[in-house]
Amino acid sequence: MKLQFKLALYNTLTKLAIIVFTGLLILFSLENITYNHISARLKDKKNELMKHLSSKEISQILNQQQTFTDYNILKEEYIFLKPIPYRSSRQTDESISTARRTIEQTTDTYLILTYKFNFNNHSYLLEIGDTMDAMLQLKQTIKEFTLLMLFVALSLTLVIDLVFTKYLLTPFYQIIDRKLIRVNDPMNFDYKKIKTTTQDFELLDNSISALMNKIADLFILEKQFIANVSHELLTPISIISTRLENVLVQEQLTEDSENKIFASLKTLNRLKSIINSLLLISRVENLQFNKTDTVDLKQIITEVYNELEDRLEDKKIIFTNNINHAYILQGNQSLLHTLFFNLVNNAIKYNHVDGSITITDEMYTEQYILQINDTGMGMDDEEIELAFNRFEKFDRQEKESYGLGLAIVKSITAFHNIRITIQSAKNKGTTVKLIFSKEAV
Repeated sequence: MKLQFKLALYNTLTKLAIIVFTGLLILFSLENITYNHISARLKDKKNELMKHLSSKEISQILNQQQTFTDYNILKEEYIFLKPIPYRSSRQTDESISTARRTIEQTTDTYLILTYKFNFNNHSYLLEIGDTMDAMLQLKQTIKEFTLLMLFVALSLTLVIDLVFTKYLLTPFYQIIDRKLIRVNDPMNFDYKKIKTTTQDFELLDNSISALMNKIADLFILEKQFIANVSHELLTPISIISTRLENVLVQEQLTEDSENKIFASLKTLNRLKSIINSLLLISRVENLQFNKTDTVDLKQIITEVYNELEDRLEDKKIIFTNNINHAYILQGNQSLLHTLFFNLVNNAIKYNHVDGSITITDEMYTEQYILQINDTGMGMDDEEIELAFNRFEKFDRQEKESYGLGLAIVKSITAFHNIRITIQSAKNKGTTVKLIFSKEAV
């Protein structure tokens, strides 16, 4: 889960806990809230009634009857007034209670405000009642409103947290994208600072830049070391090789001496080949080649086939060229030839007798894909991971292999911005996929 969603989830759950706790308090307090609300409403009605009460109104209300009862059509509220024996005390008597009342043959439970008062030397009993259904309705209304507010608050909180954390973490994702994901070579690292007001992200940005600067320096030193050592080794190797060849010209050598010299020359040639391969990798990585040639991939495949035709015939391998699309790119003709030569040569080297090699291609809107399939010994996942490492050999019995072929391939593909992948399984062959961006000339 991304950090943005983790932060938003944490904030949401925290606020949800607070909101739920508050909501539960409200729900548990609904009884008292509704009771106090209806009681206050009954008192307001009583005060309003007493404010406009007069002797004439009381006489009219009680005319020809001993009591007066008024109620609404649903019998949810009622007002009851009747005279009681006169009380000399001027103190009023007010209370609120719950009791059952029958109004027009309908019995229900009411919250009743009972008020005893004196008016013009007469005492009266006033009851103002509100059915308990009103309390239940009020409780339900408050409950629904509370739940709605909880949902709205939670949704709003989640959206706000997601937007804010996205804004807050934008510099972090920019650092990850521009300074880690997109960097394939320390020499192409972008040292431009990411704009941010967060000190932690500034520290991360500066630390990565400083680290990449050190890596770039070490990378340059490594390239220089390989190039220098290779150059220095080539000279004495060439001298020794020439001297041994001169010794072979002498007639007085024994057969045993000749065999030893031949073995030494073979070793020197092998060492020379390794050094030349390292020099090639070093020159490619140091960008010492131009990319000014107009290269036709189909033509290169044909040239490679012609060069390796004898080896294909020796192992009775069937070579099938199924390239159907013309793809031309700007690059280095020599390096691209070396690239395909090494790939096809590997497909021959690790193939079985009577095996096959098939080259296919596919053209898409944004890219061109070329695949080299063989029926060889294949590789497991661990070997695929190590395939492009230098001096990595998977067939120890292969004397001609120095473990640099795929390392050269990797450096050339990186130089031309070609993406290379390997799909393989033991004893099921190998597929090398080259993915070119569709920028044909």
